[in-house]
Amino acid sequence: MISARNKIKGTIREVKEGAVNGIVKLETPKGHKVSATISMEAIRELSLKAGKEATAVIKATEVMMANDFLKISARNQFRGKITEILPGAVNAIVKLDVDAEFGLSSTISLEAVKELSLKAGEEAVAVIKATSVMISVD
Repeated sequence: MISARNKIKGTIREVKEGAVNGIVKLETPKGHKVSATISMEAIRELSLKAGKEATAVIKATEVMMANDFLKISARNQFRGKITEILPGAVNAIVKLDVDAEFGLSSTISLEAVKELSLKAGEEAVAVIKATSVMISVD
């Protein structure tokens, strides 16, 4: 068990090795692609390679929300339908259903929810930097 709310299961399609970090590209059964920038040490310890089953893990506080796809350096963008917005005193948890394959939770400010006019039943895009994605294996 882990406290991170977002877990996306898939198969590793590619591992690009660098001197210190590498990029791991995972693909879900329905073709969604997730990029993770992790240390070469972690890649070796987890024996990550193409064809291996893995899970991308992302904390809700690392998931940004947008009204549409953005031209931005963040590698991961997923369109979905907002299923629920749970408001708190300062922040809200926005739950996004992505093609009924997986869901994403995002913790953002109430101010951002209002500025973006986010509402349950409407579409939005979750944006996640590759450096915010962890990889887990069984």
